[in-house]
Amino acid sequence: MPFSLKRLGAAGLAGVFLLTGAEAFAQAKKPATPPAAQPAPAQPAQSAPPQAQGQGQAPQGPIKVDLSPTQNDWTKVCGKDQGSGKEICYTTRDFSAQADQPPVLALAVYDVAGDDSRIVRLLLPVGLMLRPGFRFAVDKGETIEGNFEICFPNGCFAEARIKGPALAEFKKGSTLNVAVKNQVNNLVTFGVPLTGFGKAFDGPAIDPKVLEEQQKKLQEELQKRAEDERKRLEAAKSGAQPAPATAPAAPAPAK
Repeated sequence: MPFSLKRLGAAGLAGVFLLTGAEAFAQAKKPATPPAAQPAPAQPAQSAPPQAQGQGQAPQGPIKVDLSPTQNDWTKVCGKDQGSGKEICYTTRDFSAQADQPPVLALAVYDVAGDDSRIVRLLLPVGLMLRPGFRFAVDKGETIEGNFEICFPNGCFAEARIKGPALAEFKKGSTLNVAVKNQVNNLVTFGVPLTGFGKAFDGPAIDPKVLEEQQKKLQEELQKRAEDERKRLEAAKSGAQPAPATAPAAPAPAK
């Protein structure tokens, strides 16, 4: 399976699918010999873009979603491409609308040795309009456009290329604003915090053994959350069961 998206699928949104049989996410995150960066059938997030409460209708007008990281820090992973022999590193992190919820977006920035551009790759929810593509900007900086590459039933990969000046903005910026359109043509903007990205991007890659241990702990934590949620739902369902109907009172004996 190609290195690039397989790895983004591993680091990005692993939480959701480790609970639904996609353990390949955890396995894929281990550094291995990477081929060229091409789309691959990874298992992305199940989360859909934010919807309105109540009747299930999407709200009118732009929607802003400020995300929080679901991992303690950015992770940098490196490996060699089997075809070219070049070293490929990517720096990635998962994000959610709430820190204790499953991820809804994953961001990875790829650095291929010898290339003067970097690849910004996103794993985005389903329910988005693909033809407009996506746009992003660091804080109030220049807007850059990107395209969707491939979608699966539970999410879509999208990417763009950036040069040195844009990468410098990533390193020193505070928020990456990612703009897409949902199925009812509303603009949805995800605010992705960039704190710590520059240090991780310029720093050393994570040790494969440490990475494996982190994935193991993450899987255990997510499985525990899933079990706790299952028990909560079962308890709520039991509590919602209607009480058995009371038998009608026997008629009073005739006098």
